[in-house]
Amino acid sequence: MFKRIGILGHPLRPGTGKLVEQIAANLRARQIDVWHRTTWEVAEVNPLVADSEMVIAIGGDGSMLRAARSCAMFNVPVFGINAGHLGFLTEASPDNWEPSLDAVLTGKYWIEQRMMIHSEAWHDGERLCQGEALNDVVISRGAIARSVVLDMYIDDAWATTYNADGLIVATPTGSTAYALAVGGPILPPELKNILVVPVAAHLSFDRPLVLSEGATVEVVVAPETQADVALNIDGERTAALHVNDTVIIQSSNALSRFIRLRDRNYFYRSILDRVEPRMPERREPNGRNRLSAARREKGTV
Repeated sequence: MFKRIGILGHPLRPGTGKLVEQIAANLRARQIDVWHRTTWEVAEVNPLVADSEMVIAIGGDGSMLRAARSCAMFNVPVFGINAGHLGFLTEASPDNWEPSLDAVLTGKYWIEQRMMIHSEAWHDGERLCQGEALNDVVISRGAIARSVVLDMYIDDAWATTYNADGLIVATPTGSTAYALAVGGPILPPELKNILVVPVAAHLSFDRPLVLSEGATVEVVVAPETQADVALNIDGERTAALHVNDTVIIQSSNALSRFIRLRDRNYFYRSILDRVEPRMPERREPNGRNRLSAARREKGTV
């Protein structure tokens, strides 16, 4: 039985604040200690997470990423309620949160573990920053529309040099995010492999690479680079990079843990339901309607 649960709500999603209050009231009625935030910073939330047994994240996949990164440090599982668009990582919706939460609180769930990656950026022998990512680490051009030149090493051996808009280094979870959008493969979440996908490669290797489990990736900003270079971790800009700066990426010691209610083989059907075309009926523009009516009157349609 859970004794202390946290609730993290997206501050900009309509209705999130009300839903947070409803869930908090439901938990308190069960004599469960509850804390909640709808605006939150890592420094504020981490001490609360460390003293919790579960965190409920309400929002889209961005909210799940933020919650998962904080919770992974303390082995706290995350239960996601989708208030966003796709909701790859969430488990329930605002319409069915009550029966879903009841199932969790009565033990009718399982824990899915997903690998994360750890990255460090170095400049002149000093570490600029470091961080954990559940989705991906992206090294890309900044505002100037020029390609970046990146030397990639795998396990200390030079592999290739990319002339591209950027390079995505992703987890299996991240294979369904930005990496998928640029043509990368879909990896099932139980894998422990790192995926490398170039973005708009020009006259250089342009195929995705799935690396062996345990591999280390080192990306160096090559001297030929004339564009600004940015380092992004899970979609958040983390640092500006310069020529000869190095980013080292490898599997993290931390694991994200998600509370699941669906069958253990849920992943393939879930991903296909989201990525297969489901085109809604579209309303024709007013101008096209008038043109069609005029053609019908003339007997040309």
